[in-house]
Amino acid sequence: MADPIAVNPQHYRLVFENERVRVLEYTDGPGDSTGTHSHPDSVMVTLSSFARRLRSGDREADVELLAGQARWLDAQEHSGTNIGSTPTHCLFVELKEPLAAAASEQHAGRLGPSTS
Repeated sequence: MADPIAVNPQHYRLVFENERVRVLEYTDGPGDSTGTHSHPDSVMVTLSSFARRLRSGDREADVELLAGQARWLDAQEHSGTNIGSTPTHCLFVELKEPLAAAASEQHAGRLGPSTS
């Protein structure tokens, strides 16, 4: 896995870590992009409203989220660009315990955040 902090230290900051979770803060501005990095299964909490384009391989997904939302993020590798007119500010609560294999197959292939 390509650690977001190592790949994009200008955007990611470690807020908290223990043996079960790691919490990252993410910030960027309009037009900013990230290099390809990985997230384990995570909960993303939006602290600002923003629009992003996520890329993974040959797939793209445009995402618009309002401030104050919590979304599930399946483990994935992606890069992204702020395609909106506002800064992005969010927290990622990364889980360190992997999902069971059967459940992991059910969610394979999703790109970006979801409500479940």
